[in-house]
Amino acid sequence: MQLAAIVISLVTTVIGTALAARAAAYIYQVVKTGAPDSTRTGQPVQRVKTVAVEFLGHTRMNRWGIVGIAHWFVAVGFFTLVTTLVTAFGQLFDAEWVLPIIGHWLPFEIFTELVGTLTTLGIATLMVIRLLSLPGRAGRKSRFAGSIAWQAFYVEYTILGIGLCIMILRGLEGALAGVDSYEAAYLVSYPLVLAFKGLAHGALENLIYLFAMLKICISFAWAITIGINPSMGVAWHRFLAFFNIYFKREEDGGVALGALRPMTSGGAPIDFEDPAEDAVFGVSQVEHFAWKGILDFSTCTECGRCQSQCPAWNTGKPLSPKLLIMSLREHAFAKAPYLLAGGGKDMEGTEQATPEQLAGVPAAALAEAERPLIGTAEENGVIDPDVLWSCTTCGACVEQCPVDIEHIDHIVDMRRYQVMIESSFPTEAGTMLKNLENKGNPWGMATKARLDWVKELKKETGIEVPVIGEDIDPAEVEYLYWVGCAGALEDRAKKTTKAFAELLHTAGVQFAILGKEESCTGDSARRLGNEFLFQMLGAQNVETLNAALEDAPVKRIVATCPHCFNTIANEYPQLGGHFKVIHHTQLLQHLIDEGKLIPVNPVEGLITYHDPCYLGRHNKVYSPPREIMDKVPGLRQQEMHRHKERGFCCGAGGARMWMEERIGKRINNERVDEALSLNPDIVSTACPFCLVMLSDSVNGKKNEGAAKEHLKVVDVAQLLLDSVKAQPAEVEPEPVEA
Repeated sequence: MQLAAIVISLVTTVIGTALAARAAAYIYQVVKTGAPDSTRTGQPVQRVKTVAVEFLGHTRMNRWGIVGIAHWFVAVGFFTLVTTLVTAFGQLFDAEWVLPIIGHWLPFEIFTELVGTLTTLGIATLMVIRLLSLPGRAGRKSRFAGSIAWQAFYVEYTILGIGLCIMILRGLEGALAGVDSYEAAYLVSYPLVLAFKGLAHGALENLIYLFAMLKICISFAWAITIGINPSMGVAWHRFLAFFNIYFKREEDGGVALGALRPMTSGGAPIDFEDPAEDAVFGVSQVEHFAWKGILDFSTCTECGRCQSQCPAWNTGKPLSPKLLIMSLREHAFAKAPYLLAGGGKDMEGTEQATPEQLAGVPAAALAEAERPLIGTAEENGVIDPDVLWSCTTCGACVEQCPVDIEHIDHIVDMRRYQVMIESSFPTEAGTMLKNLENKGNPWGMATKARLDWVKELKKETGIEVPVIGEDIDPAEVEYLYWVGCAGALEDRAKKTTKAFAELLHTAGVQFAILGKEESCTGDSARRLGNEFLFQMLGAQNVETLNAALEDAPVKRIVATCPHCFNTIANEYPQLGGHFKVIHHTQLLQHLIDEGKLIPVNPVEGLITYHDPCYLGRHNKVYSPPREIMDKVPGLRQQEMHRHKERGFCCGAGGARMWMEERIGKRINNERVDEALSLNPDIVSTACPFCLVMLSDSVNGKKNEGAAKEHLKVVDVAQLLLDSVKAQPAEVEPEPVEA
């Protein structure tokens, strides 16, 4: 028995180690096929700290309650219980062998007992959760829909088998050592010690040889399996996740939200005024992704948290962030032999490799190299165009991913090529782009229309809004109010604009606007993929803002649109524009705290707040709108099921505001249905895009009789104004003579 156990274990170990090492080297080579990216190594100490915090604290996983706790024990056990594997090798040769020095150290034995037990219970919990959420039962609602089921179950059964072997070996060790009463060293396994106690000494030794062999063979059969399957992300993420987290986009450890990365070619930002002749615009081949992108694809564990939160997937659209990443991963690994042999095509489609270089490349890899990255099923494309254009860039996928995959950056990079090189994008978005080019706003309205709301406000309230440089000196301005295209030109959004201006006037804040000098920030153009147009609009705005605020003590800007807020604060620094930007809800909360705005008039009703994606997830502004509503007497707040970090998109982001929604349920209807389940009197938000989308859906529901007629959709600023504004005094009726 002992000899057989030794031979089988050592042979399995050698094969498993060799195959796993070969696969690790191959993954490294595949990742290197990506484009250069020199931005991933800054602040190494902070990056190491981020890895430690995210792994040891499981900060991304613990938001999922029991799943996070169970996974923590599995992850910790996977690495710390390697000591039991070493012990198993020793036990093949001597059944009573223990690790030198610490083998019989009580704290070590207690640690092994506890972690071994909790790892086993943890993986059993995860298996039950997976079985209860199988796609066969829940369909698209299962976060495991589309995941490679056999790989996940194989990994889980492997860990369960190892955990059971550890506990059985602990029981056998106790019985062989003659433990005859309960002691801390066998904190959990003592019942097993009692179960094995009556066996003969030789039988106990043979059982130790057997289970030590099983433990080793299960472990290295897993190594053989992942060695044969280098694209098996559900297994390889145990190693790759550390690198993926270390090399994440944000050096400070933040998620890849807020700003988009500048458009690069060969690892360097493209100079749009004088681009290089061989510059690659966007991504049209998998090797055009930066190497971090290939690492992202390889690291995906197929957990489906991104998919479960994706507004497109939840409303019947073909986009699943998980399936997108999986498709890119399978394509990258299938094409890798061709790329590693020197294969590749230039922008005209001419093959760069010689026939001799490609002679040994498998036919399957050559066929994979011919597939278009973006194309329909008939075109044998890797990613369907409907998948690419369904994304709202809401950031739910990036926020939820436990291994820091940067989905939005990859989606926008593919869009950039489609828009700028192929001119292939939804036709209705072309109207928006043309209007931005010609009129500086997506509606194509005349520039002078940007001041219509100013005239309306003066007529309604007598308040005059100054234009910086014309009516007021920049040195006198506390805040430059960036109104935005929607705030100046869209009727519903103009109500927010006027309410906010009136509140600033009431609070005595010196503010001014740019008026006709303001132009679209370029948010929609950039997220659609037209980086050139964004650069043009952005450069123009940065120049305007720098000139307008040149004499201002502090370059402070306040914006009512989260998309403008995000672009000016996070993306204009890429263009040389460095401004202090806040959202209007942040400023209003500050004015309330200072006592400059005092909500006194009750606004009665049940209210639920919708978190705008570009205010919440992208910029982590969650509290100010809620604190403002808390101060308004009469309001009763109730949160929708999906809120804050898990808030559900309105459907307008990622330039979807300007595209028709032809597939599945409308995203704004899904969000409004969730709001209506609370039977509210008011739905509030803090974004003009959200205001329009939610209003459209509510009006439709009213027409169908599915919503109360008095249900309102308003911005937080409008609510505050209703509470701050002095109510007209009631005129007592004069007495009537009999």
